[in-house]
Amino acid sequence: MFGLKALKSGSKTFVMGVINVTPDSFSGDGVGSDLEALNNKVLNFIRDGADILDVGGESTRPPSLYEGVVPVSSEEELKRIIPAISSITSNTNVPVSIDTYKAEVALAAIHAGASIVNDIWGLQKDPGLAAVVADTGVGVVLTHNTKTPCYKDVVQDTVSSLLMMVDDAVKKGVKKESIVIDPGIGFGKNANQNLEILRRLDEYKVVGRPIMVGTSRKSTIGKVLDLPVEERLEGTAATVALAISKGADIVRVHDVKEMARVSRMSDAIVRGWKQ
Repeated sequence: MFGLKALKSGSKTFVMGVINVTPDSFSGDGVGSDLEALNNKVLNFIRDGADILDVGGESTRPPSLYEGVVPVSSEEELKRIIPAISSITSNTNVPVSIDTYKAEVALAAIHAGASIVNDIWGLQKDPGLAAVVADTGVGVVLTHNTKTPCYKDVVQDTVSSLLMMVDDAVKKGVKKESIVIDPGIGFGKNANQNLEILRRLDEYKVVGRPIMVGTSRKSTIGKVLDLPVEERLEGTAATVALAISKGADIVRVHDVKEMARVSRMSDAIVRGWKQ
């Protein structure tokens, strides 16, 4: 159970489609405030196999990699995401996730119909967000992130951090069964560390919660293949397939049609297939 909408963990790999309602998405696929474009994207994503729609109103691209990245106020973020979430939830039953680390934004998004909070700071940045998740009973994705990366062993260290995040969330009233973990590919890690996490993703099973992985179009793929964002489809596919083979339960992607097919094929191998 991931929040208010039931998704049976372990039955398949769930595909989370990224819906950017920002003007500065690193991937270049933001729909901004254009509700017609949003609705078309949502319909296409659902047709193509999205199990969850992740709506974000603030770019999460690392400032160290992109110039001009500035925080967005809660007011501006709400202006972007509330019409989008309201439109999606009034036209579909697909679970909606809100990609935010702000309690005020998360609460408004939940009232608009979101049933999952996807926090890239793992409830560690806004002290009020854990209470919002606990009080509303929604699902939550806890992502490892840091502004001061210093690892002895990137996998062991991030596993330890995620164990503490889960424990802290539960102490604050969040139901353990509503938690999903994300090792945070690209957040406070360099390319080699990101690859190490993927290589050893199965080690995160010790946390005892479903694992989400977000590699889609990210800079590590660009560095390995020496390709711009718009040409990272095959690289993303490789990371998705291998992440599933190592235990990923959810993959967060921009290219839903292609990655849903990759997930189905990977699941047939990893989880079994009946004709």
